[in-house]
Amino acid sequence: MTNDPRTAPLSGDDLAAWSSLATVLEWLPAALDAQLLRDSELTHFEYGILFALADAPDGALRLRTLADYANSTLSRLSRAVSRLESRGWVQRAEDPDDGRSTLAVLTAAGRERYAQAAPGHAGTVRRLVLD
Repeated sequence: MTNDPRTAPLSGDDLAAWSSLATVLEWLPAALDAQLLRDSELTHFEYGILFALADAPDGALRLRTLADYANSTLSRLSRAVSRLESRGWVQRAEDPDDGRSTLAVLTAAGRERYAQAAPGHAGTVRRLVLD
């Protein structure tokens, strides 16, 4: 066994910091989902898609780019986009610059849903994380 401090058991301040972060990692996703589902009928993952599209030029991004932003598989992202599409908040379109790629495009209704959801989400983030 070596005396490498990088592999020694956590203790003291390191253990306290890690325990706090691990706790946040466990309860924060569920808390964000609960608020968004209750107030806006969106999961946090779906909200992230709307956020990325609202922030993108022309409200459109390639599905692959969205998956990268969300640290998601293309399959998971595609299922979420399908749910948003069924609500009229996103639509798919062929990428005019590359016919092999598909764009997710934020609709006017999707922009409205994002604008409606953003204040409550920001308040929850402030209350649970920043304050």
